[in-house]
Amino acid sequence: MSSWSDGTRVVRGGDGPVVPGAPLRPSPVFAAPYHLGEDPYAADFYARPGHPTLRVFEEAVGDLDGGDCLAFATGMAAISAAVFAVVGAGDRIVIPSDGYYQTRALSTGELARFGVQVDQVPTLEIAEVAARGDLEGAAFVLLETPSNPELDVCDIAAVAAATQAAGAVLAVDNTTATPLGQRPLELGADITLGADTKALTGHSDLLMGHVSTARTERGRELQTRLKAWRDRTGNGPGAFDAWLAHRSMSTLDLRLTRQATTAAAVAELLAAHPAATGVRWPGRPGDPSHELASRQMLRMNGVVSATLADEAAVHALVRHSELWLAATSFGGVHSTVDRRAQWGGDAVPDGFVRFSCGIEDTADLVADLTAALDALR
Repeated sequence: MSSWSDGTRVVRGGDGPVVPGAPLRPSPVFAAPYHLGEDPYAADFYARPGHPTLRVFEEAVGDLDGGDCLAFATGMAAISAAVFAVVGAGDRIVIPSDGYYQTRALSTGELARFGVQVDQVPTLEIAEVAARGDLEGAAFVLLETPSNPELDVCDIAAVAAATQAAGAVLAVDNTTATPLGQRPLELGADITLGADTKALTGHSDLLMGHVSTARTERGRELQTRLKAWRDRTGNGPGAFDAWLAHRSMSTLDLRLTRQATTAAAVAELLAAHPAATGVRWPGRPGDPSHELASRQMLRMNGVVSATLADEAAVHALVRHSELWLAATSFGGVHSTVDRRAQWGGDAVPDGFVRFSCGIEDTADLVADLTAALDALR
């Protein structure tokens, strides 16, 4: 499958051999226990360690990532697994200070209880820290690129070279880019992970996450540890969610294409409008991360950030808009506005907004947003 283009891979990933009379996409297998043979481990025996529907989804996602995939019940379950499968008591880890706030909360609120030293470094500075050799002694390094919510981009290959030299494990949160937009394993990362609740499944109707490991000796060792963590903690998805996720990812290529087209138009609109400042989208020429993103990323996504005057301005924008909905999360088919300061985890101004471009008509979205911004004057 890896030799085919994106549109083919997202549709055909996980497909088995053609069998006359069989459905094009297998139905979910709903079972907890299974019939046992003389060797209970020779086939499925219980759904917590794995089941047929889950394996189909994992095969499809693993093909996109270029690695071996394990699916988890949520994105945070995937991040937790990546951390706890690697990090031991007293270890040192490096995480982004400007990434997803719950990842920071996990590190400072849970890992700190085990004496883990958590160093928080801004996304734009992690590559500099790596270049100085300051990753020596670290057991685990996490990147989130583009970062959420400020959309900074970090040089994965440069950090990967430094972590390999230091003996650390490098994990990349690829949620914002998706496996079609960026392939961290090809750039030297040991682990790539994603909150598949977002763009990968893209319909705002399920929770899901995954971790993929490189197809190397080290990657296989990490895969074994991750699988053991999932089995023991029970963080695997059920059959219906796995089936729904596999079905939903079939349109990822089409959705990303429309979302990126809209994001480009929205970024230009915001950059030219007096009601917005600090517009960020890595695909826009002039963006601080544009040059690196153009080299590192395979395609852009549909998330744009900007700052309005204050909280009241954001509320007024939503009131005057017919198409842009107030909601958290991103990457779905609906276009949404999320004022990040309301959640308390990000060091951003009160008027900082994450725009998630959906798959509605681009011209309609731009016209509606223009009218809503004009109403703020």
